[in-house]
Amino acid sequence: MPTRNSFDVIVIGAGVVGAACAYYATRAGLSVTVVDRGPVAGGSTGAGEGNLLVSDKEPGPELELALLSTRLWRELPEPLPLEAEYEPKGGLVVASAAAGMAALRDFASEQRKAGVQAEEIPAARLTDVEPHLAPGLAGGFHYPQDAQVQPALAAAHLLRASGAPIRLGEEVTEILTAAKGEVTGVRTATSALHAPHVVNAAGAWGGELARRAGVDLPVLPRRGFVLVTEPLPRVVRHKVYAADYVADVASGSAALQTSAVVEGTPAGPVLIGASRERVGFDRTLSVEVLRRLAAQATALFPVLAGVRAMRTYAGFRPYLPDHLPAIGPDPRVPGLLHACGHEGAGIGLAPATGLLIAQFLTGGQPPVDIHPFSPSRFTSNPAL
Repeated sequence: MPTRNSFDVIVIGAGVVGAACAYYATRAGLSVTVVDRGPVAGGSTGAGEGNLLVSDKEPGPELELALLSTRLWRELPEPLPLEAEYEPKGGLVVASAAAGMAALRDFASEQRKAGVQAEEIPAARLTDVEPHLAPGLAGGFHYPQDAQVQPALAAAHLLRASGAPIRLGEEVTEILTAAKGEVTGVRTATSALHAPHVVNAAGAWGGELARRAGVDLPVLPRRGFVLVTEPLPRVVRHKVYAADYVADVASGSAALQTSAVVEGTPAGPVLIGASRERVGFDRTLSVEVLRRLAAQATALFPVLAGVRAMRTYAGFRPYLPDHLPAIGPDPRVPGLLHACGHEGAGIGLAPATGLLIAQFLTGGQPPVDIHPFSPSRFTSNPAL
C-alpha cells in the first residue's frame, strides 16, 4: 500500500518524457511520484521547439515509434491538446536543386511503404503551400502528419493530468537497492522515497543518473541553438526545412552542423533552428551558429531578413551512439527502467515512450517491436 514516501514507481525527470511516463503509468493504475532537481521542463524540454515529426525519419524502429506517438498525441483527451498548443500544421521539406529533389523523392517513397503520408509539391506550387518561400527552389514534399506542441506546456499539463505528486528542486543522489541489487527507491538531499521501480527520464543527464545506479548508459549531450523572432503575422504556415536537415539528424559527427528549420507559432514568433554539435554541457553563446541560422533561414524566407531576433536559447539533445532511445528495463539493475536518449525527437516520441514504460511496468503487450530500444544493447551481453 503506497504511503506518503512509498509508491509503485518513481519517475526521475519532469520533462515531457518523464511527464508522459507518469501520465500513462497512472492511467494504468500505478501510484507514481515525479522527482526533478529543477523546475518542470527545466532541461531539454524547455529548450525544444516542440516538433512532432515523421518527415525526418527513415523506415525503421524510430519511425514506427514516431507513427505510434503521432496517433497518441491526437488521441489525448480534451483539454490536453488545447492546453499543450497542439497544432497539426504539417511539415514541408524543400530541395534547392534537382539532385536534392530526387533524393527527397526516393526517401518519401520508402517512407510511404512504412505508413507515412507524403505529397510531392512541384516547384511551381511551392508558394501555394508557403507564399513567402524564396524563388528558385526545385520542389518539396508536404508531410501532413507532422505537428507541433509548446513543449513546456505539454510537460506541465501531462503532469497535471497524471495526478502524480511532483517533487521539484530535489536532486536524486542515489538509487537505493536491496541485498540482491534490486531497486527499492531513491535518495534525495532531503528524503528517501521508496518504490520497486525507478524510471530514468533524465534526458541529457540520463547517463549520469545511470552511473548513480552503477551502470553505464552512453548518453551524451548534443548542443543546439534556436533563434526566436519578434511576433509576426503567420508568415510561415508549416514547419519548413531544407533537405540536408535529415542528413544532419542522422549524423553522429561531433562537429558543428547547421541546417535551416523555420516554423511559425500560434503566439506569433518564428522559431529558427537547427544546429548540432557535441561540446559537453557548454552553454556558451555561439555567434557563429546564430549567424549561420539567420543566413540559412533568410535564404529560405527572404521576408525574415528585416525581422528582429528577440532572443536565443540553447539546449542539449540526449544523444546515444546508434540514434535510438533507451526505453525499458535495465537487466543489470532489476527495477530500473530507462526512458532517455531520444536526441532531438523526445517531445515527439514522448507519448509512445510513456505508453511503453507503462506496459513494461504492468506486463502489457507493446504495440511495436521493443527490442531495438532495449537498454540491454549497451551491456556486455546484449542477449540479456
